[in-house]
Amino acid sequence: MSLRLRGIRKLYPVAPDQHAEIIEDAEIKIDGEHISWVGPQSDAPPLGDNEQVVDLQGAMVTPGWIDAHTHLIWAGSRQHEFTQRLQGKSYLEIAKAGGGIMSTVRNVREATVEQLVTWARPRLQRFISYGVTTLEVKSGYGLSTDAELKMLRAAALLSKETPVDIEPTFLGAHTIPTEYKSNRAAYLDLVCEEMIPKVVDEGLATSCDVFLEESAFTYEEAKRVLTTGQRYGLHARIHADQLSSGRGAELAAEIGAASADHLEEASLEGIKAMADAGVVACMIPGSTFSLRQGKYAPARTFLDEGVTLTLSTDINPGTTTSENIALMGTLACLHMGLSPLEVLHAVTRGAATSLKKQQHIGSVAKGFQADLAIFDAPDVETLFYHYGVSHVRQVIKRGTLLWSKPPLDGTTQHTFV
Repeated sequence: MSLRLRGIRKLYPVAPDQHAEIIEDAEIKIDGEHISWVGPQSDAPPLGDNEQVVDLQGAMVTPGWIDAHTHLIWAGSRQHEFTQRLQGKSYLEIAKAGGGIMSTVRNVREATVEQLVTWARPRLQRFISYGVTTLEVKSGYGLSTDAELKMLRAAALLSKETPVDIEPTFLGAHTIPTEYKSNRAAYLDLVCEEMIPKVVDEGLATSCDVFLEESAFTYEEAKRVLTTGQRYGLHARIHADQLSSGRGAELAAEIGAASADHLEEASLEGIKAMADAGVVACMIPGSTFSLRQGKYAPARTFLDEGVTLTLSTDINPGTTTSENIALMGTLACLHMGLSPLEVLHAVTRGAATSLKKQQHIGSVAKGFQADLAIFDAPDVETLFYHYGVSHVRQVIKRGTLLWSKPPLDGTTQHTFV
């Protein structure tokens, strides 16, 4: 099907070779699943036979948004930990008392694949309502071979039932499970010698992640897990330098990781090394906000040193339970010193680069996948100024309408297929 989108008040193409950040009175031509032309409507090629024209009536358009760090799949709830933090308990204190990651692990181990899919489905739908068309999804709440495979199989099933692109990541090295506390070396062997080979054999992941932190894995342990994953063809990702400085940024650079994430305590040397190695920095302000850490990742320093940024919700049941990626953009503007345009780049092309998909998604450009977010907003600044709500009117995935906001007055909204 050939489709023309007209009446675009402002288009933010975020294209690799763009000459302008904004195209006003724009038009987009879509053939099948891909974009075939983009530019001012006055320069558009003539309409062909059987082309469908849709007037967006002054909407703003951006590439479909991408969340490159999520824990979308889990079982149970940890809302009581929110209250504990309000009472002064720290993340580590809650974990040592049996809460934290291991609390979710116990619930996931008892759940079925079908239950995990059922519980994740509404979270995914909320992501779509915020304009997200691609998201990374981690395991990490199983911490046994069977339970980790179960989580990744749930992600695969979810991927089959939705047009949204799901990029699965194996996070078996999220923490040391209770039954291995006295023999962590055996758990590392299990992750590297059994879990990773089985994950790859079933084709269940494209990346491998590890939590490098005082309460989780050391530098050398993380390096072993990630380089094992790389030998099996998995991209490396690191939960790095979040609560303490563990030289995670340096490790990401050393092994050529796709991304290092969190990075509140990253050193300047590590930041420079990431820039030299081309590692993407994933900013996660929602976690800092929820944990009331006070110290946000130094996003401006990363940008000044030439590091590509992405921005994520880090949705998970413990520390940042929100699908509202636009709200994360507001936090990044207010607490990290990013501009609205820098946030937009982070949740589109920057995130695509993190996922090694920057030649296919994250931009509105000829040849790119037709993934678009259509907004009832005059400009990108409004998305972060008027925060806490979704300004998304419609979402297009691979050239087809994926989601449309129900009208407030109960009338039928114009849609297209």
